[in-house]
Amino acid sequence: MCAFTLTLLPSGRRFAADLLSEDQPGDGLTTYERQTLQFCRQWQSGQEQLGLHTSGSTGAPKPILLTRQQMAASARMTGKALRLNPGDRALVNLNTRYIAGIMMLVRGMELGLQLTVQEPSATPLAGFGPDARFHFMSFVPLQLLATLEKDAGGVAILRAAKAILVGGAPVPKVLENQLQTIEAPVYQTYGMTETVSHVALRRINGPQKQDFYTLTEGIRLTADSRGCAVIDTGFPGLLPVVTNDVVEIITPSTFRWLGRADNIINSGGVKVQAEKIERKAEEFFGFLNIKKRFFVTGLPHPQLGESVALFIEGNPLPNQIQSDLIELLQSSLTKYELPKCFRYVSLFAETPSGKIDKRRTVSLSVS
Repeated sequence: MCAFTLTLLPSGRRFAADLLSEDQPGDGLTTYERQTLQFCRQWQSGQEQLGLHTSGSTGAPKPILLTRQQMAASARMTGKALRLNPGDRALVNLNTRYIAGIMMLVRGMELGLQLTVQEPSATPLAGFGPDARFHFMSFVPLQLLATLEKDAGGVAILRAAKAILVGGAPVPKVLENQLQTIEAPVYQTYGMTETVSHVALRRINGPQKQDFYTLTEGIRLTADSRGCAVIDTGFPGLLPVVTNDVVEIITPSTFRWLGRADNIINSGGVKVQAEKIERKAEEFFGFLNIKKRFFVTGLPHPQLGESVALFIEGNPLPNQIQSDLIELLQSSLTKYELPKCFRYVSLFAETPSGKIDKRRTVSLSVS
């Protein structure tokens, strides 16, 4: 196993070969730092099976067991794809209770990286000086967007990186546009807990920007009868994962993600993909300077079976702004895709990992 270092913030405690040493009373570690250190010690001790929880994006989080071999194979795959080298500095600012944060720890331990770990925040680079340098970082979209808009020092850190990952939620168009000012390569990830983190990457900035995902080496992806991805990682003992992700396969190694099968709305016998409407709505929200979270889903309808509904967080839009939004949507969507109603919810429900919980939010909505 490669040598590595682990620095925990805010305590500033640094660990290397002494990861397995017992904590001393009054060591000053926070609960989050202890949780992170506990996982690293489990890994360093050679534990063969590790229990995780799924993120809860499409239902309640569920426990899952992954093996050491599977996680190590995934870490090596990422290291090869991103050309990470022993000694590279990596920032871990994703929750280390879930797969994205945990796999950053595993990559550090397997690839010999210098890890700095801090509890997740909206602007994770704000506490570092502009001269700080990290070769490798991973974010959720909201963290990157907040950094680009509010943290000039953080932008300088981003620009000096070797590779930046962004995942856990769709990347808004406004973020993708702003990332064109960042010279470092930024990749949107595709994957899940069941595939041991990401299995495909999409470059979203610079001259090499792509509108499709490229599978990492050794991964195979096919589509089932629903058009949904079936992923064979080739990791030891991991069976192919059947997903609910509707995909368009371009070549054996590339594909486009279209949306989720459970987000298909059957409106009057016409199947409508919610994500397609969301992408168009996002464009118009930006044009009208509407800074609210939203999503599209289907609601029961007596004639159509289901109708398209647009859920918006916060207070209702002013009448004129809502009228303008409806007019723009009418100009770009078919009559089956057009939202039949707007629903406002004061605060969206979220999963334990911070994603919008659509089902719970729908139950909270009022007309």
